[in-house]
Amino acid sequence: MEFDTIAAISTPMGEGAIAIVRLSGGDAIQIADKLFKSVGGKLLSNVATHTIHYGHLLDPKSAQVVEEVMVSVMKGPKTFTKEDIVEINCHGGIVSVNSVLQLVLTSGARLAEPGEFTKRAFLNGRIDLSQAEAVMDLIRAKTDRAMNVALGQMEGRLSKLIRRLRQEILEILAHVEVNIDYPEYDDVEDMTHKMLLEKAHFVREEIKKLLQTSQQGKILRDGLSTVIVGRPNVGKSSLLNSLVHENKAIVTDIPGTTRDVIEEYVNVRGVPLRLSDTAGIRETEDIIERIGVERSRQVLKEADLILLVLNYADKLTIEDENLFEVVSKMNTIVIVNKTDLTKQIDMERVNKLAQSHHIVTTSLLEERGIDELEEAIASLFFAGSIDGGDITYVSNSRHIALLHLCLTTIEEAIDNVEMGIPIDIVQIDLTRTWELLGEIIGESVHESLIDQLFSQFCLGK
Repeated sequence: MEFDTIAAISTPMGEGAIAIVRLSGGDAIQIADKLFKSVGGKLLSNVATHTIHYGHLLDPKSAQVVEEVMVSVMKGPKTFTKEDIVEINCHGGIVSVNSVLQLVLTSGARLAEPGEFTKRAFLNGRIDLSQAEAVMDLIRAKTDRAMNVALGQMEGRLSKLIRRLRQEILEILAHVEVNIDYPEYDDVEDMTHKMLLEKAHFVREEIKKLLQTSQQGKILRDGLSTVIVGRPNVGKSSLLNSLVHENKAIVTDIPGTTRDVIEEYVNVRGVPLRLSDTAGIRETEDIIERIGVERSRQVLKEADLILLVLNYADKLTIEDENLFEVVSKMNTIVIVNKTDLTKQIDMERVNKLAQSHHIVTTSLLEERGIDELEEAIASLFFAGSIDGGDITYVSNSRHIALLHLCLTTIEEAIDNVEMGIPIDIVQIDLTRTWELLGEIIGESVHESLIDQLFSQFCLGK
């Protein structure tokens, strides 16, 4: 497939040691040759592939030196896009890198759209759609566990499993065709029904296994939306600071210090938490604090995990009991903080209100109880540990939705066979399952969806 030549800045904008302008396409090397003068006088079109060369970029109009650069030449098809790729390494200043990009664009390249390099890798058969999506997951990974899951998907772990399931369905469909073409042979019909049920059950169980990993996979990919709630001055901001290992929130003895929701990413035992410290939930006449309390209530509704903080040195209040009622049906860990002070709280009442929720006691001032809290969080969602080795995690919402549809269609096929429905009707459900699995890896997917997916990528990737 022939494409035009695209270019983009592939490193973050700002000051740095180096920046990279990447070109990809049939004219990438020729465009670079117009601008680059190597110290040895070599033309880039004559150099060996996967080599790097020192020299200067010249403005073709004025012949003035624009930048001192190192240029990498990688000839297709052994490149990320399977096209010729040139990477111009220049000094990492905003003016410098933009000057290089402008030179490249005025010399025949087109500015790449977001994600267009990866899109070309997909369209040229270098990677499938699930691997392409994993590229963005790798970039956005917040923990080493999330990175390992993305790497596994980039290497084709999910793709191989999906292709194997599609092959199983193809074998079923082949036998169904034989049964339709030769209906006079009873033994063929019996064998087809038996094989169909056996393989369909196998496919269904494999899909179920993938879906069982989906909650954990989605958490690793997107992070666990975690909200710290409690009355004012129970230690919510201190808890945020302890988990982040940085003073992100202002901590004082004055109730109502936190007026808005403070958000931060935290790595807890390999689980990324999107942590929100909320304004203390209470009735107040202060207009600004009241707005903060309303925002806190809103974030609470959307949370995956609630950390409910109580004060060991205070008696339980109506506000505390109301919070227990609000979070009763949510994933909640109760934290009884300030155990370094004299006990005033009724722990028997806390145990009763908490019901099945895990209770952790802490003294954030003395840095006690944080390890137990982290263990409780990991246990709640990952049974205490995350196996990043042999498990194929499904983390992408699109993949999860398609797998749910696959499960429905394969179960309909199984039910129809067991009810004695004609085999050609069963074939429709099997074919639909095969097509849905193909959408995950991009073998049967609409062009508009491909454009939408790659538009979410960062520019230059």
